[in-house]
Amino acid sequence: MTDKDKAIPGGLVDEHDHDDEEDADFLTLEFDDGEEIECEIMGIFEVDGKEYIALIPSDGTDDVYIYGYKESGDDEFELIDIEDDAEFEKVAKEFEAITAEE
Repeated sequence: MTDKDKAIPGGLVDEHDHDDEEDADFLTLEFDDGEEIECEIMGIFEVDGKEYIALIPSDGTDDVYIYGYKESGDDEFELIDIEDDAEFEKVAKEFEAITAEE
């Protein structure tokens, strides 16, 4: 499964006012093919004792990218590809449950 295959189409219904968008945190993802995309950090959540991060790409789609998340120092972190399809499905299901509550 590639990084782009791990996007959840339409995984977010956004009902928030974005007048304070400058307060949002962003990062730039670079894919294996060299494509770069800026993403807003939607949030970090936990499943089975592991942390994951949800990212909203600024490409005009309704996709949400989900990666494993590991802090590696002060203000530094690592994004980890979710290689296992079963793990990804479980994390995606939990993410959808969390966003449904909001």
